[in-house]
Amino acid sequence: MNGWQRALVLAPHTDDGEFGCGGAMSRLVEEGAEVRYVAFSIATRSLPEGFAPDTLAREVREATAELGISADHLTVHDFDVRTFPEHRQEILELLIELWHEWEPDVVFQPSLHDIHQDHQTIAVEGLRAFKRTTILGYEIPWNNFDFEYQWYVALEHAHIERKIAALEHYASQQHRRYANAEYVRNLARTHGVNVNREYAEVFQVYRVVA
Repeated sequence: MNGWQRALVLAPHTDDGEFGCGGAMSRLVEEGAEVRYVAFSIATRSLPEGFAPDTLAREVREATAELGISADHLTVHDFDVRTFPEHRQEILELLIELWHEWEPDVVFQPSLHDIHQDHQTIAVEGLRAFKRTTILGYEIPWNNFDFEYQWYVALEHAHIERKIAALEHYASQQHRRYANAEYVRNLARTHGVNVNREYAEVFQVYRVVA
């Protein structure tokens, strides 16, 4: 896809990356790109009663493996949920280290229009750390009051089904209304119709380096 060989996905919390660009990750892996996934919180305080504190750390391993991402390309941090603004500099330094270590061709991250405070922190610091490469903001519809529909990634049925299969590994999150296979399919189908494709995911463009 676009000649990208190294793609980096920034997920404020486990499962954000799958919701925002699970189909694109599936397609990139299928096309031979290296995909790295970095999650910044396992959201222990947000887990439903009865789930072990490390539940989301296990679920994200299973979900990313479903998409074809190897275990050594998954990094999981444990910043406390809803406190990212307090750790802005530490997060920026982690991101800058990633840039120097790997120099991805493209970075997928939350949109600047995302109203969740943790998502906003990753979006802003991501722009600072990766300003020398292509940066695309992914859509989290229930958090976006505004969004610019600029870059469409065409997807096939198999990509969406792998995205859904990955999300289904998050047993601890199935109570959420958006954790619904038909919702995921219908959103991708809607975006696909807009560009005369079967399915698509859409991104806001922050920088393109070609």
